[in-house]
Amino acid sequence: MNMEPLDLGEDKSLLLVDDDEAFLRRLAKAMAKRGFDVEMAGSVAAGKAISVARPPAYAVVDLRLEEGNGLDVVESLRARRPESRIVVLTGYGAIATAVAAVKIGATDYLSKPADATDVTNALLARQDELPPPPENPMSADRVRWEHIQRVYELCDRNVSETARRLSMHRRTLQRILAKRSPR
Repeated sequence: MNMEPLDLGEDKSLLLVDDDEAFLRRLAKAMAKRGFDVEMAGSVAAGKAISVARPPAYAVVDLRLEEGNGLDVVESLRARRPESRIVVLTGYGAIATAVAAVKIGATDYLSKPADATDVTNALLARQDELPPPPENPMSADRVRWEHIQRVYELCDRNVSETARRLSMHRRTLQRILAKRSPR
C-alpha cells in the first residue's frame, strides 16, 4: 500500500482510547503507519492520566467505555491542550451524543465501524471544509429514533419525563431505547 506522507505538523502525538482491545490495536497499528506517534488507553482513567501527563496533539476517544464516558477524557484533554484535534467514536451513533461531544470540545464525531482512513480524514479536516453529502441518507425510522434520543438526552436520560414530552407510553419508550438504532 503506497501512501503519500501526511502533514501532521511538528507534534505527531495521538492518544487512542477504546475498551475494545482488538480494535484499539488494529487502529493503533494503522495510525502508526500513517506517521502518528500512538499511545493507547483502554479506560477513562488511563485516558485522563495520559491527557494530563502528556496531552497529545490528536486524540480518538470511544464514547462508551466499560467504566465510564469518553467525554470525560475529551474534557480533560481540552482543559490541558485546547488546540488538540479530537475525534469521538461510537457504536451508538445518535445526533444528541454528537452534539454533546462537539459542545464539550470534540473536533468531529464518527460512528463505528470507522476505519483508519475515516479517522485520519476527520483528524486532519480543516474547520471551514464541508463534508460531502451522505451516500445513503437516514431512513425515516432512523430520523424518528434520533429525535427520541435527542429528547431523552435533553431530559437528562429520565425515561418518564421523555415519555411525557413525546406523548408516548413509558414502556413503549423503554422498548425503543433498549433496541439498537435502525439503519
